[in-house]
Parts: sequence; C-alpha cells; structure tokens
Amino acid sequence: MKLDKVVIVAGFQGMDVDEDITTLGRGGSDLTAVAIATALGAEVCELYKDVDGILTTNPKVVPEARLIKNISYEEMLEMASAGAQVVNARSIEYAQRYNMPVRVRPTFNEGMGTMITKEAKEMEKLFVSGVTYSKDEAKVTVYGIPDKPGNAGAIFRALADENINVDMIVQDVSEEGITNISFTVGKEELKKSLAAVENVKARIGIKNIMIDEGIAKISVIGVGMRSHAGVAAMMFEALSESGVNIEMISTSEIKISVVIDKAKTEDAVRKLHLKFNLEKI
Repeated sequence: MKLDKVVIVAGFQGMDVDEDITTLGRGGSDLTAVAIATALGAEVCELYKDVDGILTTNPKVVPEARLIKNISYEEMLEMASAGAQVVNARSIEYAQRYNMPVRVRPTFNEGMGTMITKEAKEMEKLFVSGVTYSKDEAKVTVYGIPDKPGNAGAIFRALADENINVDMIVQDVSEEGITNISFTVGKEELKKSLAAVENVKARIGIKNIMIDEGIAKISVIGVGMRSHAGVAAMMFEALSESGVNIEMISTSEIKISVVIDKAKTEDAVRKLHLKFNLEKI
C-alpha cells in the first residue's frame, strides 16, 4: 500500500556478530544505501556526492578531466583500490554481488552523474577509462634474504597476522643464494609493517630493512584492456617521455599500476590522461 511518505534511514551503523550496535567504518553510508536498495528490490541506488560523478582523473590535476557516464563494477572497484575516493569499494562490492545498479550524482546540480553497472560490450570500446593515483603509499624493501623455501612466506605471514594489507610485491633475481623483496603498504600501516618484519628478521637471517615514503602509485584502468593490445607499451612510453622512472609494476586483467617518485605524480597523471585521449571521451 502506497502511503506517500518519505522514509529516512540513518546510515553508517549496524550490528556486529554479537548484535551490538557498531559503525560500519569508512564508506558506511554508501554501504547502507546499497544494502537497503538491494533489500527493497529498487531499480537503482543513487548516491549524491559533492562531485559531478566519476571522472577520468582528478580535475584538480587535469582540468580537462571528463565525466564517465557508464562504468563497470570491476572498473570502479579497481579505481577505488587505486586511489579514487568518490565511492568506497565495499559498497561497490555489495552492489556487484547483488547486481544493484548504482548512480553517483551531484548534490548541487541536476547532472545525471555516473552509472555503475555490470560490464556491457560497449564499455570495451575505450581501452582505458581513467587514471588514478595515490600518494598515501610507502615501500618497504627487505634486503639479504636467504633464498630458501618458506622465507618469503614467513615475512608475509608476519604481515598477515597483523592484518596488514600488502599491495604490490617485487622479488629480485636471486644471486649467490640471496634475494631482496620489496612491497608497498599504506602509510598508516608502515610502522606496524616494520615491526612485523623485524619480528622475523633474526629467525630467517634478513640483513637489512629500508623504507621509502617518497613514492606514489599511478594506475590506468579499463575493461577494454581485455581486447586491446599495447596499453602497457603506451603507458610506459608516456612515462618515459615525462622522464619518470618506474620502480615497481603490477597488473590485473583491467589495470596496470606503477610505483614512481611522488614528486612527479601530477606530471605523470597529466601525460597519461593525454596519451590515452581521455579528454575526448
């Protein structure tokens, strides 16, 4: 029965496993909205933000950044994990699980914003949808690790036991039975990460641990990477043209991320945005 009433539900709160009232943490309001929309069988969940929607990159860095009208759940999850902060990843994970379309709309104008849905064939026409970056990263390099089975596992088990989320990992080629491993973590977890590695240092024979807080992670993202070759080549060429040295690389099916000198972040983002013609989408 339609009662012509507007129901207001408080977000950002819920119950834990013991049914005690608790907060849902960062992005909790978005998560609440998606969960309620799913439970009610809504056609779409609209999230109102202080931006026009999801853009190809940060407009403060690239004024030519364009609105992305349609984006897949996978792309949005990758963008959120790579530094985009418009929508929290947990709400998108929930939306994807229950196939709930999410529209990110501006609060202060009538724009239609960005629709986040399951992947459609036309989304592959653009092999890169956006460029994201994060300066809240730190690199830890563990030097002089005896190259024996179980030593890498011991390091990352120590990190896992402290609930530390490790992002990118690179291991050098072993020389004379010794290797080095570098990995990145969020700066807020750097202190815990160092303590965790220190705890296994003597046991497995690590020689030294170094940190670098002067890094940034830059990512190019797009479902079109599945069907278009040469994205990595274009990305690395663009960075080379800008005099940017790549320290680490990681890839997924729809994302390429690199670690670079933080001082060159904005120049690199502008160059990549131009290289992939994102100002013309």
